[in-house]
Amino acid sequence: MRVCSSILLIASIGLAPGSGLAQDNLPAAPSATREQKKPQSPPAADPAKTDNSTQQEQSNVAPKPADVSAASGTSSGPTADEDAATTIRVPVNEVNVIFTVTDKHGRYVKDLKKSDFNVVDDSKPAAEIRSFHNETDLPLQVGLLIDASNSVRDRFKFEQESAIEFLNQTVRPRYDRAFVVGFDVTPEVTQDFTDNTEALSRGVRALKPGGGTAMYDALYFACRDKLLKAQRGGPTRRAVILLSDGDDNQSHVTREESIDMAQRAEVIVYTISTNITGTRARGDKVLERIADATGGRAFFPFQITDVANAFIEIQDELRSQYALSYKPADFHTDGRYHTIEILAQNHKGLRVRSRRGYYAPAQ
Repeated sequence: MRVCSSILLIASIGLAPGSGLAQDNLPAAPSATREQKKPQSPPAADPAKTDNSTQQEQSNVAPKPADVSAASGTSSGPTADEDAATTIRVPVNEVNVIFTVTDKHGRYVKDLKKSDFNVVDDSKPAAEIRSFHNETDLPLQVGLLIDASNSVRDRFKFEQESAIEFLNQTVRPRYDRAFVVGFDVTPEVTQDFTDNTEALSRGVRALKPGGGTAMYDALYFACRDKLLKAQRGGPTRRAVILLSDGDDNQSHVTREESIDMAQRAEVIVYTISTNITGTRARGDKVLERIADATGGRAFFPFQITDVANAFIEIQDELRSQYALSYKPADFHTDGRYHTIEILAQNHKGLRVRSRRGYYAPAQ
Protein backbone atom coordinates (compact mmCIF):
# COMPACT_ATOMS: atom_id res chain seq x y z
CA MET A 1 0.00 0.00 0.00
CA ARG A 2 1.32 3.43 -0.67
CA VAL A 3 2.43 4.37 2.73
CA CYS A 4 -0.05 5.27 5.26
CA SER A 5 -0.30 5.57 8.97
CA SER A 6 -2.58 7.23 11.32
CA ILE A 7 -1.40 9.42 14.15
CA LEU A 8 1.84 8.50 15.74
CA LEU A 9 5.20 9.89 16.04
CA ILE A 10 7.60 7.62 14.42
CA ALA A 11 7.91 5.80 11.23
CA SER A 12 5.64 3.07 10.06
CA ILE A 13 5.97 0.35 7.52
CA GLY A 14 3.44 -0.72 5.03
CA LEU A 15 3.19 -2.08 1.58
CA ALA A 16 1.91 -1.03 -1.74
CA PRO A 17 -1.72 0.10 -2.02
CA GLY A 18 -4.24 -2.66 -1.54
CA SER A 19 -1.97 -4.95 0.39
CA GLY A 20 -4.03 -7.70 1.91
CA LEU A 21 -3.53 -9.24 5.28
CA ALA A 22 -5.78 -12.18 5.91
CA GLN A 23 -7.67 -11.25 9.02
CA ASP A 24 -9.10 -14.75 9.40
CA ASN A 25 -5.91 -15.81 11.18
CA LEU A 26 -6.05 -12.98 13.72
CA PRO A 27 -7.64 -13.15 17.17
CA ALA A 28 -11.01 -11.47 17.48
CA ALA A 29 -10.88 -7.97 18.89
CA PRO A 30 -12.17 -7.25 22.40
CA SER A 31 -15.73 -5.98 22.62
CA ALA A 32 -16.23 -2.21 22.47
CA THR A 33 -19.02 -2.25 25.00
CA ARG A 34 -18.96 -1.99 28.76
CA GLU A 35 -20.21 -5.53 29.30
CA GLN A 36 -18.15 -7.74 31.59
CA LYS A 37 -15.64 -9.84 29.65
CA LYS A 38 -15.59 -13.59 30.21
CA PRO A 39 -12.77 -15.35 28.33
CA GLN A 40 -9.47 -15.48 30.17
CA SER A 41 -7.21 -16.16 27.20
CA PRO A 42 -6.64 -14.36 23.89
CA PRO A 43 -9.87 -14.76 21.88
CA ALA A 44 -9.90 -16.93 18.78
CA ALA A 45 -11.18 -15.64 15.49
CA ASP A 46 -14.79 -16.25 14.60
CA PRO A 47 -15.09 -16.12 10.81
CA ALA A 48 -18.78 -15.34 11.07
CA LYS A 49 -18.17 -12.25 13.19
CA THR A 50 -14.71 -10.90 12.77
CA ASP A 51 -14.62 -10.26 9.07
CA ASN A 52 -17.06 -8.86 6.57
CA SER A 53 -16.85 -11.19 3.61
CA THR A 54 -17.53 -8.35 1.21
CA GLN A 55 -14.80 -6.09 2.58
CA GLN A 56 -11.31 -5.97 1.10
CA GLU A 57 -8.88 -7.56 3.54
CA GLN A 58 -5.83 -5.49 4.37
CA SER A 59 -2.21 -6.33 5.15
CA ASN A 60 0.89 -4.89 6.65
CA VAL A 61 3.26 -5.93 3.99
CA ALA A 62 2.96 -7.39 0.57
CA PRO A 63 0.69 -5.41 -1.68
CA LYS A 64 -2.35 -6.88 -3.25
CA PRO A 65 -1.37 -8.94 -6.29
CA ALA A 66 -2.24 -7.27 -9.55
CA ASP A 67 -4.43 -8.99 -12.13
CA VAL A 68 -2.80 -9.31 -15.52
CA SER A 69 -4.93 -10.81 -18.30
CA ALA A 70 -3.10 -12.65 -21.06
CA ALA A 71 -4.24 -11.30 -24.41
CA SER A 72 -5.13 -13.58 -27.27
CA GLY A 73 -3.54 -12.73 -30.59
CA THR A 74 -6.38 -14.14 -32.68
CA SER A 75 -9.46 -12.98 -30.85
CA SER A 76 -10.91 -9.50 -30.55
CA GLY A 77 -11.30 -10.13 -26.83
CA PRO A 78 -11.24 -13.03 -24.38
CA THR A 79 -14.48 -14.62 -23.24
CA ALA A 80 -15.34 -14.76 -19.56
CA ASP A 81 -14.05 -18.35 -19.34
CA GLU A 82 -10.84 -17.52 -21.20
CA ASP A 83 -10.25 -14.46 -19.03
CA ALA A 84 -10.64 -16.49 -15.85
CA ALA A 85 -8.35 -19.21 -17.17
CA THR A 86 -5.55 -16.84 -18.19
CA THR A 87 -5.47 -14.50 -15.19
CA ILE A 88 -2.00 -14.33 -13.65
CA ARG A 89 -1.32 -13.15 -10.11
CA VAL A 90 1.73 -10.93 -9.91
CA PRO A 91 2.80 -10.00 -6.38
CA VAL A 92 4.43 -6.60 -5.95
CA ASN A 93 7.11 -7.16 -3.32
CA GLU A 94 7.39 -3.59 -2.14
CA VAL A 95 7.48 -2.30 1.42
CA ASN A 96 6.42 1.22 2.39
CA VAL A 97 7.86 2.99 5.42
CA ILE A 98 7.06 6.28 7.15
CA PHE A 99 9.80 7.63 9.38
CA THR A 100 11.07 10.67 11.25
CA VAL A 101 14.59 12.10 11.40
CA THR A 102 15.94 14.25 14.21
CA ASP A 103 19.37 15.77 14.90
CA LYS A 104 21.37 15.35 18.11
CA HIS A 105 19.32 18.11 19.74
CA GLY A 106 16.02 16.39 18.95
CA ARG A 107 15.02 18.86 16.22
CA TYR A 108 13.27 17.53 13.13
CA VAL A 109 15.34 17.40 9.94
CA LYS A 110 13.07 17.90 6.94
CA ASP A 111 15.35 18.58 3.94
CA LEU A 112 17.03 15.20 3.34
CA LYS A 113 17.07 13.33 0.04
CA LYS A 114 16.81 9.73 -1.11
CA SER A 115 20.60 9.44 -1.34
CA ASP A 116 20.88 10.22 2.38
CA PHE A 117 19.37 6.87 3.39
CA ASN A 118 20.11 3.16 3.28
CA VAL A 119 17.55 0.48 4.07
CA VAL A 120 18.36 -2.86 5.69
CA ASP A 121 15.75 -5.64 5.55
CA ASP A 122 16.41 -8.72 7.68
CA SER A 123 20.09 -7.67 7.93
CA LYS A 124 20.40 -7.41 4.14
CA PRO A 125 20.62 -4.14 2.15
CA ALA A 126 17.44 -3.47 0.18
CA ALA A 127 17.65 -4.34 -3.51
CA GLU A 128 16.23 -0.96 -4.49
CA ILE A 129 14.64 2.15 -3.00
CA ARG A 130 11.81 2.73 -5.44
CA SER A 131 10.33 5.97 -4.18
CA PHE A 132 11.10 8.68 -1.65
CA HIS A 133 8.97 11.59 -0.46
CA ASN A 134 8.95 14.23 2.23
CA GLU A 135 5.46 13.49 3.55
CA THR A 136 4.49 16.55 5.55
CA ASP A 137 0.85 16.82 4.60
CA LEU A 138 -0.72 13.36 4.28
CA PRO A 139 -4.31 12.88 5.47
CA LEU A 140 -4.45 11.53 9.01
CA GLN A 141 -6.47 8.69 10.49
CA VAL A 142 -6.07 9.07 14.24
CA GLY A 143 -7.29 7.05 17.16
CA LEU A 144 -7.35 8.74 20.56
CA LEU A 145 -7.33 6.15 23.35
CA ILE A 146 -7.90 7.54 26.84
CA ASP A 147 -7.51 5.53 30.02
CA ALA A 148 -10.74 6.01 31.98
CA SER A 149 -9.89 3.66 34.83
CA ASN A 150 -9.88 4.57 38.51
CA SER A 151 -6.09 4.89 38.48
CA VAL A 152 -6.24 8.17 36.52
CA ARG A 153 -9.29 9.72 38.20
CA ASP A 154 -7.41 12.57 39.92
CA ARG A 155 -6.04 14.01 36.67
CA PHE A 156 -8.72 12.91 34.23
CA LYS A 157 -10.32 16.32 33.64
CA PHE A 158 -7.06 17.97 32.61
CA GLU A 159 -6.20 15.10 30.28
CA GLN A 160 -9.59 15.45 28.60
CA GLU A 161 -9.08 19.15 27.95
CA SER A 162 -5.56 18.57 26.58
CA ALA A 163 -6.87 15.88 24.23
CA ILE A 164 -9.67 18.14 23.00
CA GLU A 165 -7.22 20.93 22.25
CA PHE A 166 -5.02 18.50 20.32
CA LEU A 167 -7.94 17.32 18.18
CA ASN A 168 -9.02 20.89 17.50
CA GLN A 169 -5.52 21.82 16.34
CA THR A 170 -4.80 18.63 14.36
CA VAL A 171 -7.94 17.39 12.59
CA ARG A 172 -8.62 19.30 9.38
CA PRO A 173 -12.19 19.22 8.02
CA ARG A 174 -12.68 17.11 4.86
CA TYR A 175 -9.08 15.91 5.10
CA ASP A 176 -8.32 14.15 8.39
CA ARG A 177 -10.47 11.79 10.47
CA ALA A 178 -10.26 10.72 14.08
CA PHE A 179 -12.15 8.63 16.62
CA VAL A 180 -12.26 8.50 20.41
CA VAL A 181 -12.10 5.38 22.58
CA GLY A 182 -12.22 5.35 26.36
CA PHE A 183 -11.28 2.23 28.24
CA ASP A 184 -11.44 0.74 31.70
CA VAL A 185 -12.31 -2.98 31.75
CA THR A 186 -13.51 -2.72 28.12
CA PRO A 187 -12.95 -0.29 25.24
CA GLU A 188 -15.88 2.00 24.44
CA VAL A 189 -16.16 4.12 21.29
CA THR A 190 -17.62 7.46 22.36
CA GLN A 191 -17.08 9.01 18.92
CA ASP A 192 -16.53 7.09 15.70
CA PHE A 193 -14.46 8.31 12.73
CA THR A 194 -15.28 11.91 11.88
CA ASP A 195 -13.65 15.16 10.78
CA ASN A 196 -15.99 17.15 13.03
CA THR A 197 -13.94 18.48 15.94
CA GLU A 198 -17.06 19.42 17.90
CA ALA A 199 -18.27 15.83 17.76
CA LEU A 200 -14.82 14.61 18.78
CA SER A 201 -14.80 17.00 21.72
CA ARG A 202 -18.17 15.67 22.86
CA GLY A 203 -16.78 12.15 22.57
CA VAL A 204 -13.88 13.02 24.86
CA ARG A 205 -16.12 14.77 27.40
CA ALA A 206 -18.46 11.76 27.44
CA LEU A 207 -15.76 9.64 29.06
CA LYS A 208 -16.18 8.92 32.77
CA PRO A 209 -13.46 7.36 34.92
CA GLY A 210 -14.11 4.09 36.73
CA GLY A 211 -13.21 0.40 36.79
CA GLY A 212 -10.04 -1.56 36.01
CA THR A 213 -7.59 -1.14 33.12
CA ALA A 214 -7.67 -3.21 29.92
CA MET A 215 -5.20 -1.14 27.89
CA TYR A 216 -3.94 -3.94 25.62
CA ASP A 217 -7.50 -4.87 24.67
CA ALA A 218 -8.25 -1.23 23.82
CA LEU A 219 -5.17 -0.87 21.60
CA TYR A 220 -5.90 -4.19 19.90
CA PHE A 221 -9.50 -3.16 19.25
CA ALA A 222 -8.57 0.30 17.92
CA CYS A 223 -6.02 -1.13 15.48
CA ARG A 224 -7.97 -4.11 14.24
CA ASP A 225 -11.60 -2.99 14.29
CA LYS A 226 -11.14 0.68 13.51
CA LEU A 227 -7.89 1.52 11.70
CA LEU A 228 -7.23 -1.75 9.86
CA LYS A 229 -10.75 -1.69 8.42
CA ALA A 230 -10.86 2.05 7.68
CA GLN A 231 -11.30 3.07 4.05
CA ARG A 232 -8.35 4.85 2.45
CA GLY A 233 -8.60 6.78 -0.79
CA GLY A 234 -4.81 7.06 -1.09
CA PRO A 235 -1.71 7.43 1.08
CA THR A 236 -2.71 8.06 4.68
CA ARG A 237 -0.94 8.38 8.00
CA ARG A 238 -2.37 6.07 10.66
CA ALA A 239 -1.68 6.83 14.31
CA VAL A 240 -2.90 6.09 17.79
CA ILE A 241 -2.34 8.36 20.76
CA LEU A 242 -2.54 6.33 23.94
CA LEU A 243 -3.01 8.24 27.19
CA SER A 244 -2.56 5.95 30.20
CA ASP A 245 -0.42 5.01 33.18
CA GLY A 246 0.35 1.73 31.40
CA ASP A 247 -0.78 -0.39 34.33
CA ASP A 248 -2.90 -3.07 32.63
CA ASN A 249 -4.77 -5.50 34.90
CA GLN A 250 -7.81 -6.64 32.91
CA SER A 251 -6.86 -7.41 29.29
CA HIS A 252 -7.51 -10.70 27.55
CA VAL A 253 -4.80 -10.17 24.94
CA THR A 254 -1.16 -9.69 25.86
CA ARG A 255 1.07 -6.67 25.38
CA GLU A 256 2.88 -8.33 22.47
CA GLU A 257 -0.39 -9.30 20.79
CA SER A 258 -1.54 -5.69 20.90
CA ILE A 259 1.80 -4.56 19.44
CA ASP A 260 1.54 -7.21 16.74
CA MET A 261 -1.90 -5.92 15.73
CA ALA A 262 -0.64 -2.33 15.57
CA GLN A 263 2.17 -3.44 13.26
CA ARG A 264 -0.20 -5.36 11.02
CA ALA A 265 -2.50 -2.34 10.78
CA GLU A 266 0.46 -0.05 9.98
CA VAL A 267 -0.24 2.11 12.99
CA ILE A 268 2.29 4.30 14.78
CA VAL A 269 1.52 4.52 18.49
CA TYR A 270 2.38 7.57 20.55
CA THR A 271 2.06 7.06 24.28
CA ILE A 272 1.63 9.71 26.96
CA SER A 273 2.15 8.54 30.52
CA THR A 274 -0.22 9.83 33.17
CA ASN A 275 2.21 8.84 35.92
CA ILE A 276 3.38 12.10 37.51
CA THR A 277 5.09 10.65 40.59
CA GLY A 278 8.51 11.70 39.29
CA THR A 279 9.83 8.12 39.08
CA ARG A 280 9.51 5.62 36.25
CA ALA A 281 6.97 2.94 37.11
CA ARG A 282 6.47 -0.49 35.52
CA GLY A 283 3.66 0.91 33.38
CA ASP A 284 6.01 3.52 31.91
CA LYS A 285 8.26 0.76 30.59
CA VAL A 286 5.24 -0.86 28.98
CA LEU A 287 4.28 2.40 27.24
CA GLU A 288 7.85 2.84 26.03
CA ARG A 289 7.91 -0.69 24.61
CA ILE A 290 4.66 -0.13 22.67
CA ALA A 291 5.80 3.20 21.20
CA ASP A 292 9.26 1.94 20.29
CA ALA A 293 7.99 -1.21 18.56
CA THR A 294 5.55 0.71 16.36
CA GLY A 295 7.86 3.58 15.39
CA GLY A 296 6.20 5.99 17.77
CA ARG A 297 7.43 7.91 20.73
CA ALA A 298 6.75 7.75 24.47
CA PHE A 299 6.21 10.91 26.51
CA PHE A 300 6.66 11.11 30.28
CA PRO A 301 5.35 14.45 31.58
CA PHE A 302 6.89 15.52 34.91
CA GLN A 303 3.72 17.33 35.87
CA ILE A 304 0.14 17.29 34.66
CA THR A 305 0.51 20.52 32.69
CA ASP A 306 3.20 18.88 30.55
CA VAL A 307 0.58 16.58 29.03
CA ALA A 308 -0.52 19.42 26.74
CA ASN A 309 3.08 19.90 25.59
CA ALA A 310 3.29 16.22 24.68
CA PHE A 311 0.23 16.59 22.45
CA ILE A 312 1.84 19.60 20.76
CA GLU A 313 5.01 17.64 20.03
CA ILE A 314 3.02 14.77 18.55
CA GLN A 315 1.18 17.18 16.28
CA ASP A 316 4.49 18.63 15.08
CA GLU A 317 5.97 15.22 14.40
CA LEU A 318 3.00 14.09 12.36
CA ARG A 319 3.78 16.92 9.93
CA SER A 320 7.55 16.22 9.83
CA GLN A 321 7.88 12.74 8.35
CA TYR A 322 9.40 11.03 5.32
CA ALA A 323 8.10 8.11 3.30
CA LEU A 324 9.93 5.63 1.09
CA SER A 325 9.18 2.34 -0.60
CA TYR A 326 11.76 -0.33 -1.28
CA LYS A 327 12.19 -3.81 -2.70
CA PRO A 328 13.72 -6.31 -0.23
CA ALA A 329 16.75 -8.19 -1.47
CA ASP A 330 15.40 -11.56 -0.37
CA PHE A 331 11.63 -11.37 -0.03
CA HIS A 332 9.59 -14.50 0.65
CA THR A 333 5.85 -14.98 1.11
CA ASP A 334 6.48 -16.88 4.33
CA GLY A 335 4.07 -15.06 6.62
CA ARG A 336 6.80 -14.28 9.12
CA TYR A 337 8.00 -11.07 10.72
CA HIS A 338 10.85 -9.25 8.95
CA THR A 339 12.99 -6.60 10.61
CA ILE A 340 13.69 -3.27 9.00
CA GLU A 341 16.20 -0.52 9.71
CA ILE A 342 16.64 2.83 8.00
CA LEU A 343 20.13 4.32 8.24
CA ALA A 344 20.98 7.98 7.64
CA GLN A 345 24.28 8.62 5.87
CA ASN A 346 26.26 11.68 4.78
CA HIS A 347 25.21 13.53 7.95
CA LYS A 348 26.49 13.15 11.51
CA GLY A 349 24.34 12.79 14.59
CA LEU A 350 21.04 12.02 12.86
CA ARG A 351 18.54 9.66 14.42
CA VAL A 352 15.92 7.82 12.36
CA ARG A 353 12.77 6.52 14.02
CA SER A 354 10.68 3.98 12.18
CA ARG A 355 8.74 0.81 12.75
CA ARG A 356 10.88 -2.18 13.61
CA GLY A 357 9.48 -4.52 10.99
CA TYR A 358 6.54 -5.94 9.04
CA TYR A 359 4.77 -9.22 8.34
CA ALA A 360 5.25 -10.81 4.94
CA PRO A 361 2.14 -12.29 3.34
CA ALA A 362 1.63 -16.03 3.65
CA GLN A 363 1.61 -17.92 0.37
